[in-house]
Formats: sequence, structure tokens, C-alpha cells
Amino acid sequence: MGAAPFPEGMRAAREQQAILSGMTTAPSRPACHDPADFASRLATAEDWFSAAIGAQQDGEWVLTETERRVLDDLVAATNPLHGGALPPHTGESLYVRVGRIRNWAGALRLAARAGGWELSPVTGTDPRALARPAGMADLLSGIYALAEQGDRWQELLLGTARMMNAAAPGDPLRDSTPEQAINDLHPRFRADLAAAEGFFTGPGSLDDLPQFFY
Repeated sequence: MGAAPFPEGMRAAREQQAILSGMTTAPSRPACHDPADFASRLATAEDWFSAAIGAQQDGEWVLTETERRVLDDLVAATNPLHGGALPPHTGESLYVRVGRIRNWAGALRLAARAGGWELSPVTGTDPRALARPAGMADLLSGIYALAEQGDRWQELLLGTARMMNAAAPGDPLRDSTPEQAINDLHPRFRADLAAAEGFFTGPGSLDDLPQFFY
């Protein structure tokens, strides 16, 4: 038998406890949020996504049946389960919000391996420099440039939790929530997370990925 469902309040408490207890591997680099790097990743994802759509609409890239199925599977595997709510999803825990973006990173890695495509490091590059039409590998690589931010933000959550646990009694950081602590330490985090959510969820976002490639 599966586990019985539990109320939303208990769910949030368990999610926060998972963060605070550091239940995953410690990050290999210091936890931080780099707004300039994020801006580059977001611009890259938008540019390469647009290049892939343009190549398909101009007839330069004709998707195979396998490629179309992969796009359908990506959307199914990354279902945000937000009940139709529009981003930013400020009413949910950071653990859930970051997890949605992280799911895209994992799903893209699986899709690339399954289809034999290589995820190239395209952050900061211009797809117009390609000597050929954009294709499936370029589309996946462009999206991955931003999805990978979810992995970095997970490290940020865990690193902030460790800082909170190590704070001395009386230190305001110790009595903060993870959301308060991260927003205080990284003022751009809130806006950048909202921007990433707008790319991955909501109308005209990757929620509708297959529809861009008719």
C-alpha cells in the first residue's frame, strides 16, 4: 500500500526539514547566486529556443517522430503540478519552486542520453553563429543552460541551511526561514527565480513546448 496523503502544512514542514537537515550531498563549490550568470543563462535559453523554433518554421529543421515524442515526454516528465496557477509561484515553498526547475535539468539529461544528443555548454553564445540550422541538440542545450540553474539553486538552499544551523544563538539568521535568509543574503534571488519560472511554466512557456513545433 502507498503512503497516506498528508495535509499541505505537514508537506511544507517536511520539505523545510529536508532542506535544514542537509539530506543530499554537500555542494562542491560555495553556495551563491550570481545575478550576471543567471541573466546570461536566461538570455541564452531564450535565444536558442527561438533559433530552434525559427529553424523548424522555416523548414530548415524537420523534426523526426522520435524528436516529437521526446518533446511530449519532456513536458509530461516535468509537469509542474501547479493547478493552473500563473508564475511566480510565491505561495509555495522554495523547495518546490526550485525543484520544478531542477526537474527540467534531470529530464533534459535523460532525453539527451536516450536520443544520443549532446548537451553543449552554450551559455553566453549566440545561435546565429551556427554554420548550420539549429536542431534538437541545440534546443535541448539552450533549455539546459537555464534548467541547470535549478541544480545551483538547490546547492544554495542547502548551503544557506548549513549557515543557519551554524549561526550562533541570538543571530537573526538562526531564527529566519530559508526564504528570508536567502532573500537577505541574495537580494536578486527572488526576482531571478520568478523570471525562471516564467520561462518554464505558464502560458507561452515550456509548458506548451510541443505546440511551438507544429
